[in-house]
Amino acid sequence: MEVEKTMNENFMDVLEIRDKIERWVVYRDSFMWDDFREVWHPDGVMKAIQWPPKPLEEFIETIKEGSKPGLNIMHNLGGSAIKVNGNRGLAMTKFIILQRSYVDGILCDVSCYGRQYDLWEKRDGNWGLVYRETIADKDRIDPVNSNESIVFDEAILSQFPVEYCHMAYLQTKAGFSPNKDAPRLSGGAALDALFKKGEDWLAGR
Repeated sequence: MEVEKTMNENFMDVLEIRDKIERWVVYRDSFMWDDFREVWHPDGVMKAIQWPPKPLEEFIETIKEGSKPGLNIMHNLGGSAIKVNGNRGLAMTKFIILQRSYVDGILCDVSCYGRQYDLWEKRDGNWGLVYRETIADKDRIDPVNSNESIVFDEAILSQFPVEYCHMAYLQTKAGFSPNKDAPRLSGGAALDALFKKGEDWLAGR
């Protein structure tokens, strides 16, 4: 009976974390910032491909500022793999980042397939996001008008890994400075460090 109780408690924890993963996307893409904050603990940190780690409030302000030049960003979610150990949780969720902006006068859509890698913690009975970082798997860029075509500056495109080079290209053209060594499907030091961070977190270290 004690084992069954523990399993049921863990299942409810997993459900709550998954619910908040979904709320993150809905509230962030709807600019519902008060609700968005409820997904996080106040000391939470977000690290995306296009910027270094940012505390929650700075992350929100960055989104607001980034939306002004016309960089439209939306998210679609896939499945999650969630582990719980006591008051700590680790989640990896498949997703697609959908970005729209002008590239040299041509309106373009970038689709980047990846994973959100999350550290969660239960405080005073409430699960909240403590840290999130993006892992890139693959991407592509398409003009919204199929009759148009993009002439890439290979000097910019070649600076970034193949998993997210098109998204980074669009962001560079939009005035951002994307990370040139973000965690990605092909591995590398950044991905190893992120997975180690997650293992340590779940183990209580």
